[in-house]
Amino acid sequence: MKKKVYEKLENIVIIGSGGRENSLAWAIQKNKLVQKIYLIPGNGGSEKIKKCQNLTLDYENKNLLIKTLNLLEIDLIIIGPEIPLAKGLGNFLRSKNFEVFGPNSDGAKLESSKSWAKSFMIDANIPTAKFWKVSSVEESKQIISTAPFPLVVKADGLASGKGVFIPETKEDTHKIAKEIINGKFGEAGKIVLLEEKIEGPEISIFALCDGKKYILLPSAQDHKRIEENDKGLNTGGMGAYSPTPILTKSEISMICKDIIEPTIDELIKRNIEYKGVLYFGLMITKSGPKVIEYNCRFGDPECQTIMPLMDTNFVNILYKCAKGKLNGDEEVLGSSKVSGCVIAASKGYPENYDIGFPITFNCEESKDVQIFHSGTSKDKEGKIITGGGRVLSIVCQGEDFDNAFDMAYKVLKNINFAGIYYRKDIGHQVRKNYSYNDT
Repeated sequence: MKKKVYEKLENIVIIGSGGRENSLAWAIQKNKLVQKIYLIPGNGGSEKIKKCQNLTLDYENKNLLIKTLNLLEIDLIIIGPEIPLAKGLGNFLRSKNFEVFGPNSDGAKLESSKSWAKSFMIDANIPTAKFWKVSSVEESKQIISTAPFPLVVKADGLASGKGVFIPETKEDTHKIAKEIINGKFGEAGKIVLLEEKIEGPEISIFALCDGKKYILLPSAQDHKRIEENDKGLNTGGMGAYSPTPILTKSEISMICKDIIEPTIDELIKRNIEYKGVLYFGLMITKSGPKVIEYNCRFGDPECQTIMPLMDTNFVNILYKCAKGKLNGDEEVLGSSKVSGCVIAASKGYPENYDIGFPITFNCEESKDVQIFHSGTSKDKEGKIITGGGRVLSIVCQGEDFDNAFDMAYKVLKNINFAGIYYRKDIGHQVRKNYSYNDT
């Protein structure tokens, strides 16, 4: 029997500085072939992960970036955040003959322009909510006033997960649309999407795509609102769990047939070679699953939640996607457990908050406990301090969700920084031993 020959996959670069990138690095370092993982720029906790090193390098300095990548003999580049993808970093790196996991700017338009994505869905006959695209306060007033149903207001461009609003009244809908059009999100709000409000549980689906074929990761459910009982402002995500038990195998098959495969077919039809992760934000309505949004990268904190479930072959699959060589039947799961994540945030997030507070950890990571740094840095003495709105992702695995979340909250009680805030009801949909009275 011939010994399986692996292509060289020793030196990896991950671009980004959040919990998503740290969890990707954590999953990738488990593969014995990988020797070194460089994070550009990484954060205060990245170098706690085995084989990892931060590079304080501006990836927009193209000459220095290419010189560094060549010097380090990089075999695979993973682009984490949406902004460099939208700006064409994938295009540039591929033009320099690097293997890249992450779409070019044409594929990233699925996320960087919500109106473009909606038109894409209509062309591909993908189920989604009705919508209107407006660019003036007068236009928005006319549609909001005459709409027979409640509307969701969305900034068209990238707004760090904070550009979606679900107003309670028409007056609030008018006010929010006006604020966005008048510059609340700068260029990202020049166009506003007014969308029919649809009802049902939200689910996150991730497909790893090589341009033609794809494989699914476990589904996840995110908690977007800042307050318990899913109230308050939208955030980048306050916690998540995976896999979601509400989806049956037949429903997943239907999602593949009616949403994922038509999306890839439409990309191919438009000559867009999409090599990266396709994120589908779905709402499971009474009439079936509908697409709320696409993302062109791993969701955060769903990524942190899913990564501990991956097997050691995960990085090979990312590489096969970058090379356009997926079989489409690869296995990714290395655990039969469930996973839960709770975000520890700064007081005042998602609006105004202070940073620079020391973090104390009176707990340790273990096989089923991970602490992924999301918004941290180091002070002059090398101590970990807060550096963002979402500071830490506490992720735990268990035989059931009660076990996973009980552990996560136990760990959180042993972490502290000034103004620490976290929701106490993450995973309430799947925790049997939970009631809102617990908060």
